Amino acid sequence: MKSHDLIIVGAGLSGMRAALEGVKAGIDVAVVTKVHPLRSHSCAAQGGINAAINPNDDWRVHAYDTVKGSDFIGDEDAIDLMCEEAPIIIHEMDQMGTPFSRNDNGDIAQRPFGGASFDRTCYAADRTGQVLLHTLWERLVHSGTHVYEECHVFKLVLSADGHVAGLVVYDIKTGELFTLRGKAVLLATGGYGRVFLSSTNATTNTGDGMAYAMRAGAPLADMEFVQFHPTGLRTSGILVTEGARGEGGYLINAEGERFMGRYAPKKWELASRDVVSRAEQTEILEGRGENGAIFLDLRHLGRDKIIDRLPQIRILAMDLEGVDPIDAPIPVRPTVHYSMGGIRTDKYGAAPVPGLFAAGEAACVSVHGANRLGGNSLLDTIVFGKITGAHASKYVKTARLHDFPADALGEVEERVRELKSRPDRGVRPAALHHEMAESMNAWCGVYREVNGIATLAGKFAGWRQDYERIHLDDKSPIFNVDLLRAIELRNLLDLGECIVKGALAREESRGAHFRIDFPNRDDANWRKHTLAFWDEAGQTIRLDFEAVRTVGNPEYAPKERTY
Repeated sequence: MKSHDLIIVGAGLSGMRAALEGVKAGIDVAVVTKVHPLRSHSCAAQGGINAAINPNDDWRVHAYDTVKGSDFIGDEDAIDLMCEEAPIIIHEMDQMGTPFSRNDNGDIAQRPFGGASFDRTCYAADRTGQVLLHTLWERLVHSGTHVYEECHVFKLVLSADGHVAGLVVYDIKTGELFTLRGKAVLLATGGYGRVFLSSTNATTNTGDGMAYAMRAGAPLADMEFVQFHPTGLRTSGILVTEGARGEGGYLINAEGERFMGRYAPKKWELASRDVVSRAEQTEILEGRGENGAIFLDLRHLGRDKIIDRLPQIRILAMDLEGVDPIDAPIPVRPTVHYSMGGIRTDKYGAAPVPGLFAAGEAACVSVHGANRLGGNSLLDTIVFGKITGAHASKYVKTARLHDFPADALGEVEERVRELKSRPDRGVRPAALHHEMAESMNAWCGVYREVNGIATLAGKFAGWRQDYERIHLDDKSPIFNVDLLRAIELRNLLDLGECIVKGALAREESRGAHFRIDFPNRDDANWRKHTLAFWDEAGQTIRLDFEAVRTVGNPEYAPKERTY
């Protein structure tokens, strides 16, 4: 059995930044990733990363914008920590060699983003996540950190006394199942966008770490808060960065009207994402869209600016929508983009299960509350990758390896054998996933109402029964995508039920969660986090609630949220 002090699952920005803290601490750290690290979904982040590095800006203003953006349900201690650390992180990444775009003075360039009171989004054209990821990967390679590449975790294993003991891992390249023993596990597995049919997320974003943590006893928090990005391409849902609006792009409806002034008269296109997404959906529902979309107009920016600042967006629009934004508006629509919910942790990334940590989109620290500001996701990944990595490294220095249950590997091996041996009849994983994901988009979208959510909640018991009848067309041992999708589907079912039950329980509208039957925010009853637990006996999700962590700053008191 292989063993390490700290095992990090996920090689995106959070996972790699955490691993570098392990290297710095002198511990034995390893990274497990189901894709090559440079294919991690962090590379898809386009627009930028927030930090108050301008002398006229202040991290406290950034923190207030974040508290307000969260619709006053973010944990204030974690928000303060993130925003104060942000300038340090930016300068560290700059010193590591990140090729940020520069202004005429040679300083790191910053652009305006939604919900911000200052132009504080640092960027590298429209590929910011990619250059940050490559910078950290170079450092990780130089450090000699062991990376288990194209290896998918199938189980998070606990010892008999409830402490994290390690993992059961499937090597996609060889078909081998093997065990990894560790003093601690840090989950940095990203989000769960594939719970929904239309998503900006990669097909790998199936929330594996969240589901494994919940089944190991850790609660998930605020899963009902799912962010819809205002500008996903109409046909594919692929992301068009908020940076396009930050550079001055307009949203127009099918009548050519720039409509955001009706919904956010002060900030227009640069209101927070939940506000812009609802405005777009309203335009579409009221008949001012075209084939389910509105339009992002960049023509007035001019050819040179589009090619210089938004080159990837131009290529995506031409390749996937047949539109050159230099000449015509891009058809876009609100599309599932980000999960504010995740594994519940303290501000240092520790989960309630001993030896378990989480960072990035897989975690709910909670710095985003009910709605994340654009530019804060990349910041979250690196800040809490660093903080959680340091905290976990300190933890393992005094921890011990706990007993690894002898039957853990055998149970997973038997499950895989049983799936592969089923006759070719029953339910295909792809068909079941499509049915669930299509239903999630239909009834748990930008607007939600009680009958639709209740209908959706009632479907999960049947989907779980269908899941027990799935069969695999592919029986091969290596690169068996059919097997991977079957394992991921169980995780998606668990997370989908968390989202729906949380949405049904939360009888208010806050941030990305908008209930037509409860259109107002209710601070008296609902300024609290939803916690979702796995009920093993009932094979279902149960809910509980937890107070928001506050710091006593009177500026953070809830008030009407307008843009």
